[in-house]
Amino acid sequence: MRRIAITGHRGLPPEVERAVEEGIRARVSEFGDSLVGLSCLADGADTIFARAVVDSGASLEVIVPARLYRANLPSSHHAIYDALLAAAAGVHRLPHVESTPQSHLDAGRHMVDHSDELIAVWDGRPPRGPGGTADIVGYARERKRPVTVIWPQGARR
Repeated sequence: MRRIAITGHRGLPPEVERAVEEGIRARVSEFGDSLVGLSCLADGADTIFARAVVDSGASLEVIVPARLYRANLPSSHHAIYDALLAAAAGVHRLPHVESTPQSHLDAGRHMVDHSDELIAVWDGRPPRGPGGTADIVGYARERKRPVTVIWPQGARR
């Protein structure tokens, strides 16, 4: 089983989101059901990946960064989060209470430490704050994990 984690941007414009979804689904389809996908289920890249994993018949493992994580996601995302969490084969809850940049960084590191590869929906820019996509990509590279970057050419956030 190949274990693949996801990190990526939230709030993608619709045209970027469509292109990202195509790239993620293409990568996930390479493994069929012999894949375990790791995601925090945030809106954006995390959810696109989690849906692709579930749709392919592969196993989804969810990493919950903090007890109050769901409450800090957009309320419009709660039903999607709940459905994907219910579809997960495993849930790993980190010991944080508050959903903070540190809890997100710890969750990203946890995913990298428990995966064979990282998919990064990343525009290549530095992080906007601690725990962002660039931090997780940097950590994966430090740990010698392969990183597949999916970002449409010329796209902007």
